[in-house]
Amino acid sequence: MSVKSHPDTTRPSEKSVLKAAELASHSVEVLPDGGLALQLDRGEPLRVKLGIDPTAPDIHLGHTVVLNKLRQFQDEGHRVVLIIGDYTARVGDPSGRSDQRPMLAPEQIDANARTFQEQAFKILDRDRTDVRFNSEWLRMEPEELLGLLARATVARLLEREDFQKRMAAGEPISALELLYPLLQGYDSVAIRSDVELGGTDQKFNLLFARDIQAAYDCPRQTVMTMPILPGVDGVRRMSKSLGNYIGVTDPPDEMFGKVMSIPDENLDEYWGLLLGDEPSPGDPPNLSKRRLASRLVDHFHGESAGTNAEAAFNRVFVDREVPKEIEDYAMDVEETVHLPAALSEAFGISRSEARRIIQQGGVRRDGDVLPADELDYAPSELDGAVIQVGKRRFRRFQSQS
Repeated sequence: MSVKSHPDTTRPSEKSVLKAAELASHSVEVLPDGGLALQLDRGEPLRVKLGIDPTAPDIHLGHTVVLNKLRQFQDEGHRVVLIIGDYTARVGDPSGRSDQRPMLAPEQIDANARTFQEQAFKILDRDRTDVRFNSEWLRMEPEELLGLLARATVARLLEREDFQKRMAAGEPISALELLYPLLQGYDSVAIRSDVELGGTDQKFNLLFARDIQAAYDCPRQTVMTMPILPGVDGVRRMSKSLGNYIGVTDPPDEMFGKVMSIPDENLDEYWGLLLGDEPSPGDPPNLSKRRLASRLVDHFHGESAGTNAEAAFNRVFVDREVPKEIEDYAMDVEETVHLPAALSEAFGISRSEARRIIQQGGVRRDGDVLPADELDYAPSELDGAVIQVGKRRFRRFQSQS
């Protein structure tokens, strides 16, 4: 996207305007117009903020859209401040919600935060990243909290689209949800952020943080919103709960296969947002997907992992053979094997998802579809069998010795 000159009489240098445009590539909006170029004109490293509430343990490729942009800032010499919202996660971000988020247990938040950091550093440069937990400054004394509340109006908070829709539908909005944008905004005050990134669904929160900074006499941050990556269904946003995600820790073969399943019309979007590149002109979609999948697998699993994953993909989907290497799953031979429970344990899915896949005819034993109404098996019926879930996942069931 292009970055316009600032409406003020102060004009940034042409060099800063061009650099701002480069940093703004593939973003949706950079606000205020010209603000980033003016900041770059100072010639000092910027503090670039990303706040993440650890409400889930794993990162998928949708998360990496913003992480890739942060890495671009790092490569230009800027400092990333990754804020783990261990405090705000207890409140719950109302963005894009039609109801209040459930409150997570503190131990679950802490576990998710550890996993998120580990996975985020597959993309971010540790040496140019400051990790902060917002409980450091949000565990306020009552006087401090009242001071924060006094710096915003309810009318301003209710401007957000999510709240407008819920009020129009007569749906409740808790006072706790109204507090969330204030707390997230105070994060920007606490670390004195120059730039904050987020998805387009975060636009209200990011702009509201500028109001909170101004209320505390802090320089106001520039806001950059990034597109939301569609899932492998090509329609809805990538989400683990929707089952349309590609996890950054997915095994190479599974990651490759999932990328191959994305709709042709989403190829340019995936190439641009995930690799900052574009497909080779003239490549047919299948070849473009293969190259995209191979590069992504190499990025997350190491050089040559993509080539090996492509060979495994060809073996299963072109040659119609089972993979050469299949992970074993040890069954308990002392009792009947309840298939949904075994699939949950063997493949890392929920029992309800396992039942759904069985009912849809998506589970095979040595190539034969297992009946939808049969959920319990004697261990001898499964011992040594290759169990396939969906198109890409395989386990060899073995009796425990």
